[in-house]
Parts: sequence; C-alpha cells; structure tokens
Amino acid sequence: NYSTYIYRNNNDTISQSISLTKTTSVRDSAWVCLIVVSVLIFLLGFFGNLLVIWISGFKMKKTVNTTWYLSLAISDFIFCALLPFNIAFMVMEEWIFGLFMCKFASSVMFLNMFSSIFLLIIISVDRCVSVVFPVWAQNQRTVKKASFMVVIAWILAVGLSVPSMIYRDVHNNSCFNNYPSQDIHKTIAVSRFITGFLIPFVVIIICYSIIILKLRNNRMMKSSKPFKVMSALIGAFFFCWLPYHVFILMELNRHKYDHNLLTTGLKVGTSLAAANSFFNPVLYVFMGNDFKQKFRSSLVSKMRRAMEEEGRTTSRYLSRSSSMDNRASTHI
Repeated sequence: NYSTYIYRNNNDTISQSISLTKTTSVRDSAWVCLIVVSVLIFLLGFFGNLLVIWISGFKMKKTVNTTWYLSLAISDFIFCALLPFNIAFMVMEEWIFGLFMCKFASSVMFLNMFSSIFLLIIISVDRCVSVVFPVWAQNQRTVKKASFMVVIAWILAVGLSVPSMIYRDVHNNSCFNNYPSQDIHKTIAVSRFITGFLIPFVVIIICYSIIILKLRNNRMMKSSKPFKVMSALIGAFFFCWLPYHVFILMELNRHKYDHNLLTTGLKVGTSLAAANSFFNPVLYVFMGNDFKQKFRSSLVSKMRRAMEEEGRTTSRYLSRSSSMDNRASTHI
C-alpha cells in the first residue's frame, strides 16, 4: 500500500500525481529484506492462525474466552491468506491481479484492523465488568451474548472498510488509492485514526486502569495470569498499528516532511501492521504457562493449555467474588 496517490478534479481528469516510491530493483537490500519479512509474516500468520482456529473452534469447549480467540484468529487468517497478492506486487513491482483483487485485498487489510480493535475493546470491557461486577458477570456472561457482540464488531468493521473498496484503483499496472480530492483523502485518513486507534486506545486504557486498581485492593487475585495474554495482545496491536497511523497522517502534509522519511515510514508502518496478524497466535502459546514447561509438550497442547488456563483463572475469580458478595449480603 505504498503506491501512487492520484487526485481527480471535477472533470474527472488527473490533475496531480505524487509517487511515494518504487524501488528500481528488487535486488536492493532493504527491499529484499522487506519481502523476506512479508513472506515470514504470511507463513507464521497463515499456519499459526489456522492452528488457533482448529484448536479453539474444534478441540475446545465453546466459552466466552474461546469465542474471542476464535474471532481474532479468523480475522488474522483472512488477512494472511491474501498477503501473497501483496508480496507478488512487491516482487514484480506491478499489479497483475485485476481491479477486483486490488480493491478486495486492500479492504481486507482495514477489515482486519477494525475487527481486531473492536474485538479488543469488547474483550477489555468484558474483563473490566468481570472484575468490577463479578456477580452480574457470573450470571450474564454467555457464549450467545459473546457471539452477538462479535457479529456487531464484524458488521462495523465491514462498514468502515467500504472506502477502500470504493477508492482503490488500478492504473498502469499499479494498485493505488484514487481519491477524488485531498479533502476526501484527509477525511478518510483522520476518521480511520480516530475510530481505529484513538477512541479504542482511550477506552482500553480506562478499562485496564480500573482493572489494575481493583486488583490492587483485592487480595483474592494473587496472580495476574488472566490478564497477561490480553494485555500482550493489546500492546502488540498498538505497537504494530501506531507507526502506520502516524505516517499516514504525516503523508497528508507530505510537503513538510522529507520524501525518503515518508517512504520508509509507510513501508515499515505497513509491514508492522501486517505483523500483528501473526503476533496473536504466538502470544497464545508463550503467555499461558512457564516457558520451560512449554517446550516439554506439543505445540497443540501448549496453545490449548494457554487458552484454558486463562478461562479457568477468570472463572475462579468470578466464583470467589460472587460467593464473597453473597456472604456479605446476608449480613446486611
């Protein structure tokens, strides 16, 4: 997605063409390195998320937690499945897959971004409610309600991905953003930053701040394991997507910045954004139990144990909190 931006005037003629970059040879060391990284992201993300889908969808009892994991894995898997098109574009330096795939591949990238962040918001709010209102959560947290929230998140993500389907275009064997004007370009970039990063960041920080304060005053929860995986997922998401949004916003005022800086930043930002798709299954494996113990068992067992552990610990917390609140209520 580092191709040429072209703006049309009211007569629908090309009035300005600004090339972000096209390296002259795939033998350039930095360009080859970027291609290698993209291939690794595809392999790790495709097979890693496929494994998570298989375990959480077919090998584990369906719970609220596995519903979150499964939906995140499906989102990342779809994105990784389309990465070969972008990799081929990078290698050949021309788009040969037609207009539909140009629009579709770009839309899936933003579908992945929005669906992931909306699911992380839901997960954070769910964790916060479970800690602050354990009795209510014990009775109201159901797989059916979790599935409904997942569907809502996906519907919103699809809606916000529509601009990519509309404005992506193919010209001179290049897949690029063909915005009618600079104002529309700015509106889309800013709205994506606000809805896909700023607002979710504020909501998630508030939720986890409440959780930390609550746990500090609650000695029942001696371990922080229930929140390690989700904290790592959230940290990985923002680490991967923040550079992308920063350079996209900088590109709106490209005349104020060095051309090479923007070019490099957009390349690195897009690669980091893609890397988020394989961080999730890696975190599922290495955040559950002691690291040494994980190497003594199979990969499937490691991932399954990590997900089951998080669910069991949360359930124990809810049960203990519920029973304590019930005992307290008998004395009032």
